[in-house]
Amino acid sequence: MELVIIIIVALLVVVAIAAGGLYFLRPRRRAGGAAPPEPPSAGGPGAGTATAERAGTATAEPSLPPLAPGPAPVAEAPPPLAGRMVRLRGRLARSQSGFGSVLLGLLSRDGLDDQTWEEIEDTLLAADIGVAPSHQLVEELRTQVRVEGARGDAVKGLLRADLIEAVGAGQDRRLRIGPHGDRPAVILIVGVNGTGKTSACGKLARALIGEGQSVLLGAADTFRAAAADQLATWGDRVGAQVVRSDREGADPASVAFEAVREGISERTDTVIVDTAGRLHTKAGLMDELGKIKRVIERQATVDEVLLVLDATTGQNGLRQARVFAEAVDITGIILTKLDGTAKGGIVVAVQRELGVPVKLVGLGEGPDDLAPFDPATFVDAILGG
Repeated sequence: MELVIIIIVALLVVVAIAAGGLYFLRPRRRAGGAAPPEPPSAGGPGAGTATAERAGTATAEPSLPPLAPGPAPVAEAPPPLAGRMVRLRGRLARSQSGFGSVLLGLLSRDGLDDQTWEEIEDTLLAADIGVAPSHQLVEELRTQVRVEGARGDAVKGLLRADLIEAVGAGQDRRLRIGPHGDRPAVILIVGVNGTGKTSACGKLARALIGEGQSVLLGAADTFRAAAADQLATWGDRVGAQVVRSDREGADPASVAFEAVREGISERTDTVIVDTAGRLHTKAGLMDELGKIKRVIERQATVDEVLLVLDATTGQNGLRQARVFAEAVDITGIILTKLDGTAKGGIVVAVQRELGVPVKLVGLGEGPDDLAPFDPATFVDAILGG
């Protein structure tokens, strides 16, 4: 009997010891119920005056409420660049309808006398095509009509062909956006305040990411804090890394340099550098553009220098374009707000003035309303064909 009691007591002691051990081995919360801190995220501030921000770290917008449980929403993929202008043609046609309908109305008259041809030339001038191109276009069309005896739809066909030729059907409008080995393609965006430069940067980044490229945005507009915030917001939306200054008024060339260096380090396909909007009458600001380009070229090639022009400024845009072309070699033009003006002839005038093609056009405020310029589609929209 005593032996049984001893065995029972021994078993109880063993059970108590085991239970105590399990208690001390189980995981415990920190005081106050706080979870252990997470390790710091990889990648900190970049060297110099710039910091790299991954998508989701921009502070330009207020914090959003937490998402409800369930799978994360999938962002809608942007449409490809190819064919965008065809899809946006109706919008362009509505804005240019006055120009085209007046031309076709004049050319449909039974007798095309000298006064009618003068009215046709005045219509072209009113569309901002320019004096020399308008006169040349009228003379060529007048000769063709007289020689061929064309009437009605035949005249429209001649006008269409001549306008496409005037717009520049044979110009190379391809964007140089391919990386060079371990070096990214670099696109420098320049222009006057209010032309839509920063939005053009974001829309172009979205389009290139939709094409399967990796893109980094450089916020070299350091004089206007809202510009860097706006670019960071675009980066957050489209999934592009953003390099920006950590202080207002920093050297724009330094930020551009850091952006390209980060692009090389990350093996990014394309780096798009946004610059400060500047008045074309300010020589010092224009000289700064040349400095930005020279500093970038210490480590990579600047493949494109795209001048953003507002189509609604008309001939004033030409004066802006001339000065920018003198400060830095322009390789192409982004013509914004083309859907908001009946003066689409600025396409002809600016290309003739600078000798470089319009490569992209803005046809609305939406994120996918930036389209590669296509002369035939543009002319067909004007003429309602």
